[in-house]
Amino acid sequence: MAILFKSTISENAAFEVIEQAITSGRPCDGYFNAVSDAGETTLVWSPSMSAKEFLATVTDMLRLTWDVARFWIVYERREDRQDPETTAVRNAAFRLTRGYNGVIVASLSILGKRDADHDLELIFVCFAEDFQRRNFRVRYEGKSIST
Repeated sequence: MAILFKSTISENAAFEVIEQAITSGRPCDGYFNAVSDAGETTLVWSPSMSAKEFLATVTDMLRLTWDVARFWIVYERREDRQDPETTAVRNAAFRLTRGYNGVIVASLSILGKRDADHDLELIFVCFAEDFQRRNFRVRYEGKSIST
């Protein structure tokens, strides 16, 4: 499968669409996953968790990520473009960044229970140093990467 790193959005835009997707009132499922050299963390939006609780937890996890790796590239995955699955993009980004120290690759999916019209899927590639982010963009962005 080929992965194409494209369709970036800014961090601010990412936070706005995350809040809109989670607090829209539409029935959704969601999960957040972050992977780094230290391990993997997964958060699932459980039926007993309110939208505000899930949003607060995701926000806290993204803040923790920011504390470690402040230089982000945020990719938006969309079904209408037939982008590869979120997990495939996240895993490819993690493999490609193994040469850099302190990288965290996270994915967030907010998926409608009734339809996919308003699904949100983001991949965060977070670097400890700005030169790492610039290097990643030059080497991989807009280029087809075989997995």
